[in-house]
Amino acid sequence: MRPWLRRARALSAGPAGSRAATPPLTARELEVAQLVAAGKSNREIASILFLSDRTVQNHVQHILTRLGFSSRSQITSWFVRSRANE
Repeated sequence: MRPWLRRARALSAGPAGSRAATPPLTARELEVAQLVAAGKSNREIASILFLSDRTVQNHVQHILTRLGFSSRSQITSWFVRSRANE
């Protein structure tokens, strides 16, 4: 079973040179995270991206869950730091 564990760990680390510490977000989730970081409300984000308020709420919740955060300010901090490292 050890080869499978090694393979699973290698796959979860991502390709060589990638930032493995950043959990993957979809393109839309990254757009939403950028707008959250800009201080936009869910209603404003919905208007900008032509989505429903509920869809934006779902995207924000998915971002929080994937990143292990509990607040929008944590998304903002993460987004700013991740862009500064590029």
